[in-house]
Amino acid sequence: LYLFKNEPTGLTLIADYYVSVGKAGTEKTMEGDARTPVGVYFITSNLSPKSLKEFYGSGALPINYPNALDNRRGKTGSGIWLHGTPPGQYSRAPLATDGCVVLANPDLQQIVRTVEVGTTPVVISPRLQWVPPQSSRAQSKPFEDALTAWQSAKSSGDLGRVLSFYAPDFNSFGKSLPQWTPSLQDELGKVRGRAIELKDLSVLRWTDESDTMVVTFGEVATGTRTGKTKRQYWVRQGSEWKIFFEGVIG
Repeated sequence: LYLFKNEPTGLTLIADYYVSVGKAGTEKTMEGDARTPVGVYFITSNLSPKSLKEFYGSGALPINYPNALDNRRGKTGSGIWLHGTPPGQYSRAPLATDGCVVLANPDLQQIVRTVEVGTTPVVISPRLQWVPPQSSRAQSKPFEDALTAWQSAKSSGDLGRVLSFYAPDFNSFGKSLPQWTPSLQDELGKVRGRAIELKDLSVLRWTDESDTMVVTFGEVATGTRTGKTKRQYWVRQGSEWKIFFEGVIG
């Protein structure tokens, strides 16, 4: 497990730790397959060791598997955590869990002190591929343009213009696009054409058989101090980016 810190100059590696993963490896697709999921996830809570069985060691950090992309692909399962080891056991074999990511207790304690619930991403991947910063910026520009265009449409208050950014198979916590549209219309009515700002913007890319962006931000209308924290999932369809999930988090 590699722990990075965001700095003005980019990502900086600050620590790395040995971990154990699922008995059957990675690429989790269904409940009980003893695999660890791959993708972009977020820590949803911090469970104290006092609330857990000794098996979980010095605590646990659940992640949001299945995420919106997993749900779109029909993946099942639950209860994927980063957690420690029982007393008397320093670490486990490389492939030894039912799907969780398991660290030695001292390592987990360091992670717990560093991460933030709901904010810190956990990217689980079979491999790391480093690219030059200038290449990364060039690749991300088409999406940045799409996000800016969505922001402009939302600021305009034009429902039809905003809806053009959403995929036909959009889903928000079980609601289809037609079912979710009244909520969007209500939001636009409250904004009343004021400019929308995206605070603390986070964009994470996940590329496998499709190209996906996981976007988190605080949506604040001009003239207001606070807003809702939202997460969107965008997918590239040809030369266009479309939103297939949007929801309020936290």
